[in-house]
Amino acid sequence: MWEALQHTGWVTTLATSRWLYGLVSVVHYSAVFFCVGTIVLMDLRILGVAYRNQALSVLAEQLRPWTWIGFGAVAVSGFLLFAVEAGDFAAVTPFRLKMLVIVLAVVSALAIEWSLPKWDRAPVVPVTARVVALISILLWLGAILVSVEIPALTGLG
Repeated sequence: MWEALQHTGWVTTLATSRWLYGLVSVVHYSAVFFCVGTIVLMDLRILGVAYRNQALSVLAEQLRPWTWIGFGAVAVSGFLLFAVEAGDFAAVTPFRLKMLVIVLAVVSALAIEWSLPKWDRAPVVPVTARVVALISILLWLGAILVSVEIPALTGLG
């Protein structure tokens, strides 16, 4: 299945065009930092490190659209980069680990999103919220670190 994707015409065009592949890479890396940056800003607010004078829900409303725009760009550009070497990426453990960590990080971000109204009404941010925010930061950092190690460990990318 992945081999078939890798050999479609549009993927071959992407793989053989240096400027197009480079453009998709730049979009991907920029979107990763944009998306993860907005999530980490929210996590830092929950931890009490940043934006202490702003309500959780207000900051979340300001960041939410930008987070989802970044996430959409990451998903599309990531799929395009994956498609170029789909058969190889799908077979290696570091890439699978990356996908697992990203899924866990997204779940943690959604858990925070769903819990924000309750946490915002509390007189102080609950310890549970702070633990989840710290886990979120660690998961996103882990996803980035695993991602940058894939080329070194596998020769892919």
